[in-house]
Amino acid sequence: MNQQPAASVRPRSPWRRRLFIGAIAAGSGIFIWSRLPKGAYPTDLSPIGQGQAALVLTMDGNFMGGAEMMKVLNGVRPDFASSVHFLVASMGLPEGRAFARQHQAGDGTVVLFDAGGRRLAVLHAPQTADELRQAIQQALGR
Repeated sequence: MNQQPAASVRPRSPWRRRLFIGAIAAGSGIFIWSRLPKGAYPTDLSPIGQGQAALVLTMDGNFMGGAEMMKVLNGVRPDFASSVHFLVASMGLPEGRAFARQHQAGDGTVVLFDAGGRRLAVLHAPQTADELRQAIQQALGR
């Protein structure tokens, strides 16, 4: 019988594997970070009626309407940040569910309040930043 010498197998470098795993983890982290909402919106609803107008977005984490509306709010927020509190009523929290029930709001609904806490308008998922901007200006009497 004729035996052939075993092919030489080059051992894999442990550094190459670690580098590959590190690159995958870093890429995943960057992707996730880029998908996070820009700018924080407080979920504490106590500023309503405390001397400054308030805009409250109701969000349900099980649906996309609130997340899409957040993008619209991001386009409008710089114009009104000095005169309007931008808040989120998370329907995953008890106070957010109570807010939604009280104002008959669903995911993506925007509720506007005056400085004294009186409800001025309820907008069920406005489609554009201009539509939302006009509603805020009208509600605030600008």
